[in-house]
Amino acid sequence: MRNRGFIAVMILLASPVYGQQFTWEMQEFAAINSIAKVVELDGAKVLEVTRDLVKSPFDINNIENSVDGPTFVKLANTDIENGIIEVKMLSKIQVDSPFPQARGFIGLAYRIDEGNSMFENIYLRPSNGRADDQLRRNHTVQYFAYPGYTFSRLRKEANGLYETYADIGLNEWIDVRLEYQGEKVTLFINNQKSPNFIVNKMLGKSTRGSIGLWVEVGTIGYFKDFKVTNN
Repeated sequence: MRNRGFIAVMILLASPVYGQQFTWEMQEFAAINSIAKVVELDGAKVLEVTRDLVKSPFDINNIENSVDGPTFVKLANTDIENGIIEVKMLSKIQVDSPFPQARGFIGLAYRIDEGNSMFENIYLRPSNGRADDQLRRNHTVQYFAYPGYTFSRLRKEANGLYETYADIGLNEWIDVRLEYQGEKVTLFINNQKSPNFIVNKMLGKSTRGSIGLWVEVGTIGYFKDFKVTNN
């Protein structure tokens, strides 16, 4: 088992992964509308993920229908109703980003159904966390549910209920802990004792499923120390 895992990681280091399964941190994943590879960052081997703009095109003239979709690395053979996800994540903005307003979008998808047609998601906009504009700061953390409940729809209809502020930034490791049970999800950032963000009633139709390490357009996302607990 160790030899096979070592070989899989070495193959992943040699070339990006497009859609097929691969091994990372002794677990099986699949790249869904994303490109994944293991790289060295800060002296450690970490998973790098970017959105695959060939499989998942982005239209800057139709942003609402071009974002908040299944663009993640998905944990294989996982079906969890309630759980805890822990991971460290870091994001950078691509130099050649097709979206000038990219904020380093990076987060976690959960309760992903088998066909990737439904899931819940909480993600971060790290560049907003220390912006001089308070309104941008208020948009640092975001919840959405796929399909249908995009960030723009929730911002229009729920007046900030599904997003909030957090003291985070680009190019720094952010410790994330996500706990979901029934209709409620809570987010803890950088080992805070009290939740940074609470959604008391999630909007998605999926009640169980897999976990995804999610990124959005213009972002280079990095992940390490990934752990899932079935609650």
